[in-house]
Amino acid sequence: MASGVELFDLTGKRALVTGSSQGIGYALAQGLLDAGAEVVLNGRDTAKLEAAAASINGAAGKVHTLAFDATDHAAVKAAIDGFEASTGPIDILVNNAGMQFRTPLEDYPADMWAKLMETNISTVFNVGQAVANHMIKRGAGKIINIASVQTALARPGIAPYTATKGAVGNLTKGMATDWAQHGLQVNAIAPGYFDTPLNEALVNDPEFSAWLEKRTPAGRWGNVEELVGACIFLSSAASSFVNGHTLYVDGGITASL
Repeated sequence: MASGVELFDLTGKRALVTGSSQGIGYALAQGLLDAGAEVVLNGRDTAKLEAAAASINGAAGKVHTLAFDATDHAAVKAAIDGFEASTGPIDILVNNAGMQFRTPLEDYPADMWAKLMETNISTVFNVGQAVANHMIKRGAGKIINIASVQTALARPGIAPYTATKGAVGNLTKGMATDWAQHGLQVNAIAPGYFDTPLNEALVNDPEFSAWLEKRTPAGRWGNVEELVGACIFLSSAASSFVNGHTLYVDGGITASL
């Protein structure tokens, strides 16, 4: 087995990152690329996806795009099966696609509840299943689901989002329980509060930022690049006996009252 820094080397691996045209997904794709992997960028907006591929810092032939709607089970399967047949195996999957909608629970629209469940939970199942069916045949694979501090905690105005991220944490355990016997490691990364497009309204709210800085032991917002190390660890041989785990990268917010 490799030792030291070689444990984290992803040379020769190929990673699909869903929702990777911006924010956390884009940063993780860049980090995996820097660690030696080929990356497959995914999103629904083809123009945004191509712009991300053009701007990411990678060598020729190491960046691919695969446009599909992760909420569409049939479309996901067709896209994954087609890519595996035409280009090659997906060794690493990062299930990052997600959305947020903030409003008091008593006023939460039923259509947004359904959309949130579909985007934050069904995508993890859809893409996870499609990719795992190929990984299982090969007897190896890494799946990383993006959870949240809301996997463990709740805040006013985002109860449905909290429900989805709790589900992602438990689905991660279920995937690991079913698929570890086939050589797969399935884990989750739970980011704290990061400066991303999804959190733009909160970042721009001085009152919320002041509260967050007091509430978080590290005293600040996270930078998306600070998630890369956790992602490389869970994508690499270094985590060969880590399964069903949720790794909180949150500046200590879940560790303190």
